[in-house]
Amino acid sequence: MDKEGALLGLAALSQATRLDTFQLLVRCEPEGLAAGEVARLLAVPQNTMSSHLAVLSRAGLARAERRSRSIIYRADLDRFRALTLFMLKDCCGGRPDLCVPLIDELAPCCP
Repeated sequence: MDKEGALLGLAALSQATRLDTFQLLVRCEPEGLAAGEVARLLAVPQNTMSSHLAVLSRAGLARAERRSRSIIYRADLDRFRALTLFMLKDCCGGRPDLCVPLIDELAPCCP
């Protein structure tokens, strides 16, 4: 990931509804959710949610696929991983012991 891609991703997540939307999509992996269901669960008007989903899609953090008459959105975890790694690249400045607390805190979420 380059700086421009990171800025696009961070900008997309810097708005409360989009952050809530992305977190919801992550929780619903790998099935994803229909756009209307995302709007309903977050109590956001459907046209507003469409705009938020479009921003997340342009940033590469969400993907849409048509299933019958619904558009199903999924979090793009590979893109999010790339964004996270971009942010943490050389986080320890050559001192791996500085990264241990961060790695320890991330590890319990995925046993």
